[in-house]
Amino acid sequence: MQQDSKDSANCSVVASLKNYGIGAASSCLATFLTFPIHKTIFRQQIHGFVIRKAVTQLCQEGLVKFYRGIIPPLLAKTIQGTVLFGTYDGLIGNISTEGTHLYHRCIAGSLSGIIETLILTPFERVQNVLQDHRKDVKFPNIQSILKEFNSYSFKDKLQLGYYRGFLPILLRNGTGSALYFSFKDPIKNSLLDQGVPSGISAFLSGSFNGMMVCFILYPLSAVIANVQSHIRDEKISLQNFIAKFWASRAQSLLYIYRGGSLVILRSCITWGITTTIYELLKAANFPES
Repeated sequence: MQQDSKDSANCSVVASLKNYGIGAASSCLATFLTFPIHKTIFRQQIHGFVIRKAVTQLCQEGLVKFYRGIIPPLLAKTIQGTVLFGTYDGLIGNISTEGTHLYHRCIAGSLSGIIETLILTPFERVQNVLQDHRKDVKFPNIQSILKEFNSYSFKDKLQLGYYRGFLPILLRNGTGSALYFSFKDPIKNSLLDQGVPSGISAFLSGSFNGMMVCFILYPLSAVIANVQSHIRDEKISLQNFIAKFWASRAQSLLYIYRGGSLVILRSCITWGITTTIYELLKAANFPES
């Protein structure tokens, strides 16, 4: 009896490690494939450019600088997939002991998003500084940015350095993860019931959820990109920063949503690929599920 309990615990640990590994692999590959789209969107968010002008600016800078800033998002997204999917699977197993309902998926997704925020905000901060071409000279690489942040006092190191923009990121990630996990499986299962192959069902489910979440939260993402691209500015409340950002975009949602069309494309590809790889790897490693 004791041996059975020990074997069961070992199996549980192996299963958890597999879930984390599957999440890491799916997110890493999807990030590498979609980085060019991500960088174009960032330029639109920073400058309010139309797509053509953002692409032209990137082309003028050359191929060498095109993948500048890929290491932080590649590391971040790999860790994100590890934390997001691994934590969600662990939480949902403990929360829903007698059947999984919508509110179970929502709670588990939200909590995994919160944990993701605590771990990954510094990565996003460094990434956003690296991708801002206005800082190419002063901060040519990751080491120069880390040196700048480490020169701050402990309090400023958090508020103005690594964790600048923490609250809007917490809101975006918690809400986004809750929405994604709430509807991923129901949409996929609905398509499977209609005879759609499993790989296509997973891709369509991930694409739709990624598009929906990113489109809804795009204004918040634009605020985050602008907040985090600043270095050593005077402290300003989030409310005042949003007011200034709103004024800088001519108080127009259409202006804020510049880059929205690419968000839809990037989200469809990124979350479609991520969800497909995750579901296929999970089916291969856990055929009984």
